[in-house]
Amino acid sequence: MRKRTVNALGVALATSLTAALPTLAQAETVKVGMITTLSGGGSGLGIDVRDGFLLAITGSDDIELIIEDDQRKPDVAVQIADKMIQSDKVDVLTGIIFSNLAMAVVPAAVNQGKFYLSPNAGPSALAGKGCHENYFNVAWQNDNLHEAAGGYANSAGHANSFILAPNYPAGKDALTGYKRYYTGKLAGELYTKLGQTDYAAEIAQIRASDADSVYFFLPGGMGISFMKQWSQSGIELPVIGPAFSFDQGILSAVGDAALGVRNTSQWSKDLDNEANRKFVADFQAQYGRLPSLYASQGYDTGKLLLSAMSKASVNDADAFRTALEAADFASTRGSFAFDSSHHPIQDIYVREVVREGDVLTNTIVSRALEQHSNVYAAECAM
Repeated sequence: MRKRTVNALGVALATSLTAALPTLAQAETVKVGMITTLSGGGSGLGIDVRDGFLLAITGSDDIELIIEDDQRKPDVAVQIADKMIQSDKVDVLTGIIFSNLAMAVVPAAVNQGKFYLSPNAGPSALAGKGCHENYFNVAWQNDNLHEAAGGYANSAGHANSFILAPNYPAGKDALTGYKRYYTGKLAGELYTKLGQTDYAAEIAQIRASDADSVYFFLPGGMGISFMKQWSQSGIELPVIGPAFSFDQGILSAVGDAALGVRNTSQWSKDLDNEANRKFVADFQAQYGRLPSLYASQGYDTGKLLLSAMSKASVNDADAFRTALEAADFASTRGSFAFDSSHHPIQDIYVREVVREGDVLTNTIVSRALEQHSNVYAAECAM
């Protein structure tokens, strides 16, 4: 393995990897460009995706990986993508965390014949009419975990939820997904600024409402800020969220305020399958921390790529696409397949935040949705 650090577009981490597959359809190097968030408020998410991907391809010999920091800025992400496509001549792109960056990068990349494997962002615009044969989402369509949360709110007896999310594509998909399955009333609906850290005004509105529950999607540092301020507010309403707001990297920062919170996820460290047990153990051994949802998605993305490389040459686009569609790899989620829009068909669970020794983590309490796809696939013309 060979690593080098360079400066590119201000802040960039470039890594070249050479490693190996025991059996490869053709002896070739696949060049992969990873554009992800490695600095600022969302850096923990990008670092986990990167680390999960690197773990997945450890021991392989036919991937050259270039990693750069998008700084959570669409214009920077576009510049990096252009450089990777035009100068670096990458075959595959991956890594983007935030949906507004995905919308800025993915359509142009796939229309230039590149494959894009999403380890996180799943905007609705790329699942329906904007789907593309070279775009594969290995995580979920943005609405999915929120749909599961809306269904759980019904079963928990919540009838007047106050809901909030950041004002960007994933935030809008989030609340749309929650409302699609939730059958109660809304005490309020707010879209906050992306990257916001002060939620005093929003918490005051919740306090003044007649809400019986709160549902929020605030990934990364936004969720940490909200939960700390929520805990200090003294408001005693049940809180529900997607895994993004209560995942492993966030819990250590939020602390006991998160205990008992129910959240929805397609993955959990206690999923009982061989691939997941190996992933969790290997990740802890390699990085000295428990893996997050994002790490599992980066890992599965790497395993998907290796599975396609074992069957077809990336230079034969049709054959490589067919190999990706087969999703012939052992996912950390257990059962995994792509729907007609190249988004996952998978189970989604309800988890609860618990304490295991000195560590806050999640444990599965129920299955919310079984073999769930996405509502936009019917609009995909592939």
